Amino acid sequence: MKGSLWLAWRQQRVSAGIGALVLVLAVVIAAYSRSGMQDALHSGLFDHCAPGPLHCSRSATGMPLTLDIEPLQYLGALNIVLPVIIGVFWGAPLLGRDRELGTHRLVLVQGASRGQWFASRFALAAATTIALSGLLAGVFAWWWQPAADRSYGLFWYETTALSGSGPRVVAAALFGLAAGTLLGLLARRVLAAMGLTLLATGAMSLLLLWMHWARLLVPPHTYVSAGIAPKPLMGEKWSTGTYGLITGSGRHDDVMNCAFPSGAQLKECMTAHGYVARFYKANPAGDYWTFQWTDTAILGGLAVVLTVATVLLLRRRL
Repeated sequence: MKGSLWLAWRQQRVSAGIGALVLVLAVVIAAYSRSGMQDALHSGLFDHCAPGPLHCSRSATGMPLTLDIEPLQYLGALNIVLPVIIGVFWGAPLLGRDRELGTHRLVLVQGASRGQWFASRFALAAATTIALSGLLAGVFAWWWQPAADRSYGLFWYETTALSGSGPRVVAAALFGLAAGTLLGLLARRVLAAMGLTLLATGAMSLLLLWMHWARLLVPPHTYVSAGIAPKPLMGEKWSTGTYGLITGSGRHDDVMNCAFPSGAQLKECMTAHGYVARFYKANPAGDYWTFQWTDTAILGGLAVVLTVATVLLLRRRL
């Protein structure tokens, strides 16, 4: 097994080195940018900013006042596309290149079993993928902390935060590796496998993003307030944009039936139409972890299924 691991390392050391370089660059940029964010916050410039979702404004000009979070969002975007990158450039060639060139036969006739040939390559790739994706997710969380869920920063439900942080990043990266490995074994050419992996991992990433915005996996909560009083502040909740009015029988109607701010006009309109309360739908900040673990379960489960399929396929191929 040592020989198989040594050969696997020689074949994957370039990919591992590129991943390490990306990680080092991310850490350096994060440290520099986060220090700047902390300096800006300590300057007192943001002391008057409320925690709500509305942007804070400069007192002199009225222009939005925000921290420089663009580099942080770039890291979140990188974490989102990480399964695509790993699947295409690491997973697809992992077994596919040896099969295309026929070099796997040389390895097998030298005493290594099919299981050893697969396990040495996949275990090394998986361990490196877990380390790289986990550390990148950790860097994002550390960098994000000063700006998390603030009017001048990045809210938990924004795409680069919700899909580019947390344990789902690790599960997604493993899914990309497993998908690429299976397709590399199935396809006759590495380039074909890379193209198929791009389609599969890209489609899965887009599907999860769409399910987030459609709230299919984590349904929103319904919040009710009396119509004659201002509704509670949205705060860190992720609004669906659905607002309405509730009748005494519990029927939900569109808010435009009484399109008045809180006060006498609204009360008069609600009384005339039989409305007793208002409602809106949103996901609270605690649903961040519900989204995270739901995605992790889906992507991690798919990674396991694809890996098992690869092992079973190895018995019939080669």
